[in-house]
Amino acid sequence: MNLNIKDFATLVRDQVTAITGRAAGLVDFTIGSLMLAVVESNASALQWVQQLILNLLATTRAATCAASDLDSWMADFNFYRLSASQATGMVTLSRFTATQPALILIGQLVASADGSQQFAVTVDTTNSLYNATLGGYLVPAGTISATVPVKANIAGAAGNALAGTVTMIVGSISGIDTVTNAAAFANGMDAEQDDAFRARFVLWVQSLSKGTKAAIGFALASMQQGVSYTLTENQDINGNFTPGFFYAVVDDGSGNPSSTFLASAANAIEAVRAFTSRFAVFPPQLVQANVTMQLVTDPSGNHATIVNMVNAALQTYIASLKLGQLLPYSQLAAVAYGASPLVLNVTNIQLNGGTADLAATQRQVIRPGTIAVG
Repeated sequence: MNLNIKDFATLVRDQVTAITGRAAGLVDFTIGSLMLAVVESNASALQWVQQLILNLLATTRAATCAASDLDSWMADFNFYRLSASQATGMVTLSRFTATQPALILIGQLVASADGSQQFAVTVDTTNSLYNATLGGYLVPAGTISATVPVKANIAGAAGNALAGTVTMIVGSISGIDTVTNAAAFANGMDAEQDDAFRARFVLWVQSLSKGTKAAIGFALASMQQGVSYTLTENQDINGNFTPGFFYAVVDDGSGNPSSTFLASAANAIEAVRAFTSRFAVFPPQLVQANVTMQLVTDPSGNHATIVNMVNAALQTYIASLKLGQLLPYSQLAAVAYGASPLVLNVTNIQLNGGTADLAATQRQVIRPGTIAVG
């Protein structure tokens, strides 16, 4: 839609031109004149009405409205935005002396170094230290540390703490002195962005016939944010020709989805698959990307800090790759330069010991391995 929008000066000029062209004599439009005041008043009112019309047009179309207006538009179709998700990870709680047992209760809070993010200890029944009767993890005498799972209190991407940044115990734990996270947290996501919301709506409309590839794709994409998938028709997982069979490789963004997630994916497909068709769901094959590089940094900055920024940027970029997505060797330098304007040169870049792109099949997903930036 091409709207003829006019600014204040244009509205005033058009009125002056029209009045002058129709008047029998000279009309005074000098500054301070009554006619100029009337014309400018009209222009102000017209701009207000013009803005109301623009706002109305924007909010009545899904392509142009945003935030709560887009939610309201989609709600007419019982279609809703995917909510934010909480970050998860592992923390190691340690102590200086281990003469007595210590109990780490479920729900115990730890926090980032600046205190902006808090994380609660969660249940892991496979952990040998977990004690259901005591409601926590019992660290026996003689054991210096325990590694337990935690979940962010507040959903969102801000909960994806970098390695070594969760260092505060909220309150105190008897017999425990320190906490840290050896690896970065993952799975924290903000609420679905407007563009992704619109794209999923289009996929939903295409899926309404059911039994189609679009329907299966929509069912998987709607499970949660960060899902990527590939669908292969008329082949089994080994590449053998199998008419009427398809398989899905599904990832939740971690590269190692749980059996619960895979079962949920199978249920989502079952709800929309074509009658008599057969399928199977598999996790992705993990391909590790080991990166080494050397930086030359501006002397005005702290080299160690810049190295950490580049390391974090590489981790984030590689972790964002989807199923089957290539990791270009040349992109590694671009990520390093983009991490800080104080990066002057990037040398000795190696990706898995070489200088070639790292490819992934439709069954594989690339995730960060050892990232060594010097």
